[in-house]
Amino acid sequence: MRTAYSVETVRAAEGELMARLPEGALMQRAAAGLAAACARLLIRRRGRVYGARIVLLVGPGDNGGDALYAGARLARRGAGVTAVPMDPARMHAGGLAALRAAGGRVEEAVPARADLVLDGLLGIGGKGGLRPAAAALAERLPHGAPVVAVDLPSGVDADTGEVAGPAVTAEVTVAFGAYKPGLLIDPGATLAGALHLVDIGLSLDAPDVEVLQHADVARLLPVPAPSSDKYRRGVVGVVAGSAQYPGAAVLAVAGALRGGAGAVRYVGPAAAADAVLARFPETLIGRGRVQAWVVGPGLGDGRAGEVAELLAQDVPVLVDADGLRGLDAGALRDRSAPTLLTPHAGEAAALLGTDRRAVESGRLAAVRQLAELYGAAALLKGSTTLVAAGGGPVRVNPTGTGWLATAGSGDVLSGLAGALLAAGLSAADAGAVGAYLHGLAGRRAASGAPMTAQEIAQALPEAWRDVRRG
Repeated sequence: MRTAYSVETVRAAEGELMARLPEGALMQRAAAGLAAACARLLIRRRGRVYGARIVLLVGPGDNGGDALYAGARLARRGAGVTAVPMDPARMHAGGLAALRAAGGRVEEAVPARADLVLDGLLGIGGKGGLRPAAAALAERLPHGAPVVAVDLPSGVDADTGEVAGPAVTAEVTVAFGAYKPGLLIDPGATLAGALHLVDIGLSLDAPDVEVLQHADVARLLPVPAPSSDKYRRGVVGVVAGSAQYPGAAVLAVAGALRGGAGAVRYVGPAAAADAVLARFPETLIGRGRVQAWVVGPGLGDGRAGEVAELLAQDVPVLVDADGLRGLDAGALRDRSAPTLLTPHAGEAAALLGTDRRAVESGRLAAVRQLAELYGAAALLKGSTTLVAAGGGPVRVNPTGTGWLATAGSGDVLSGLAGALLAAGLSAADAGAVGAYLHGLAGRRAASGAPMTAQEIAQALPEAWRDVRRG
């Protein structure tokens, strides 16, 4: 499992470690790891470090010091290193002396050509995007030169991934001691590129963010026992679809059936039921005992009573799409059974009484607010899907593809996560595992080309096998 920690947590751990180490030792550890990562990138691209032209964009803090010390190490390996300061009067004195002693130089303007650029403008304490002086340097990056960010791309909020103004786009980000949430959550994650972690000896406790990997998901996947029957494996009820949107019912049922449900019970209009049976004749029609409900996809207007009726039952319920309209936060908080809400940004904005832009720019805060306000697990869909519940670490889904932004994709995810709820997973686990499998299936179905929601559902069994094979 990959974990990420807030700036406050990292700063505290750094302070404890620095109190036990000689002065400057921690920065030297970071610089050594940064220089090694840069050397690997240069060797991969041009075969050697010697003779490489390296530009350091240097800010006034420790982040700039890391870049200067790393630049000195690369200069000693024969690279030509040029430091361009954001504020010449506030450069890290020790790092500057080391760079000059190694043969590096300082220039006022960014060179026109480079083989690699180190972004050391702002560190993890930076807020609100790049200031004008830093933005002016970032705008003059040599064309085609890969950018390596020092701990975090400058202009990205380390705690949230928010980008409030101009920011640097990196090909590689070298993080020191721990990943920060902003490296894993869009829009910051998009700017971070490939991530590389340098262990500098920090002692860290509970993370703020965690990312499941194949082994973590495999441990959570339900596996039928020899004595299992369809009822013991979990029956999921699906209340979805309408005369206007019968396809939503079909897709939600498809996700549930291919998501491991022992049986799926469909409740909805006759026209939608006929569409479901035509595609999946194994579906049970009508109410009956279930281990979890999925309600909302394609439900249409005027059916809030059905949602409230299901939420009144002592059974896990996943609420999506039209089912999210007008939810009573107090009633949800009073539920004893698990609840999983699966909104996209627009639906989340309505649930929180804000606008879509606020949700999209502050996804981490939004998903935490949803979980707290409604007393439920919340899965916020989007370019970075997040799952929050109960004040624990927020889970960031690492799988997926832009091709998943297609009609009906969310309906498949609802059925899939509902099947996992019916199999006994907690609401948070069902959401996180469902998003992970859904993303893998999307990648497999798309393979770099457009796909349909039906193809996502069809790819779920192979995604499941991929996870089990590790």
